[in-house]
Amino acid sequence: MPDNTTNQKPRHFLSLLDLTPEELQGLLKRATELKQMLRSGEPHASLKGRTMAMVFEKSSTRTRISFEAGMAQLGGHAIFLSPRDTQLGRGEPIEDSARVMSSMVDCVMVRTYHQKDLELFTEHSQVPIINALTDLLHPCQLLADMQTYVENRGDISGKTVTWIGDGNNMCHSYINAARQFDFKLNIACPKGYEPLKQILNPAADRCQIIHDPMAAAQDADLVVTDVWASMGQEDEQAKREQAFANYQVNDEIMAQADQDALFMHCLPAHRGEEVAASVIDHPDSVVWEEAENRIHSQKALLELLLL
Repeated sequence: MPDNTTNQKPRHFLSLLDLTPEELQGLLKRATELKQMLRSGEPHASLKGRTMAMVFEKSSTRTRISFEAGMAQLGGHAIFLSPRDTQLGRGEPIEDSARVMSSMVDCVMVRTYHQKDLELFTEHSQVPIINALTDLLHPCQLLADMQTYVENRGDISGKTVTWIGDGNNMCHSYINAARQFDFKLNIACPKGYEPLKQILNPAADRCQIIHDPMAAAQDADLVVTDVWASMGQEDEQAKREQAFANYQVNDEIMAQADQDALFMHCLPAHRGEEVAASVIDHPDSVVWEEAENRIHSQKALLELLLL
């Protein structure tokens, strides 16, 4: 249970920028340790007796499974909550729900549409809040992505990453990752679909927009993409298919990258749209390992915030 007798403010994880580069490196190291411990059957119930509430306004597969199973593996308990299960769905103010939930659990994971709603919830919480995806950022995915790269290719510092697709929450999180992990980021997106300037401008020394995806992929060490229409944008599907027609990650794109380049996708993927089947199923694709690493990196995050 949260300790309500102290005035110490909890640490939150709303963005990669909430941790220092040193903390992020330590988190990745711990994630790999936890992965090895799980596979060897070594007990690691570091969060025994702790409880996490999981608030899902948006649907989820990987995020729910990884947080729920991860908390169980750490000896704790996770409670799944959707708008149908809580008073949030009946109009209770976010700040009231935050006050109540945070008085009963040790941390809250929130997946919602609006970053401002997450920030309001955080403002009134007395326990750590984790951003499990908003319209602005998806930092937990980047923990898994960085862990996957390090485990396969070593330090990502000084490398070149190419993002191909929409300037969305995943693109924003890659921009923040470029700052925190010290890599160069080429962003290939159609005009009109660029990332927000308030996210991009502070990283201008290491991020650049190159609208031509072939040029952006030149000598890249990692190529990443995402669906063309994210959750909540389904009515834009036809428009986006036309705008992104030349932004599919295919064999020609990957041929421009370094010969040892990896391919990542946060999933779910639409084969034949943002990525060719030949790319996602190629040996240089690490999407399945990337998905698995969600559980390990998030376990390390939970330890960092709660211990």
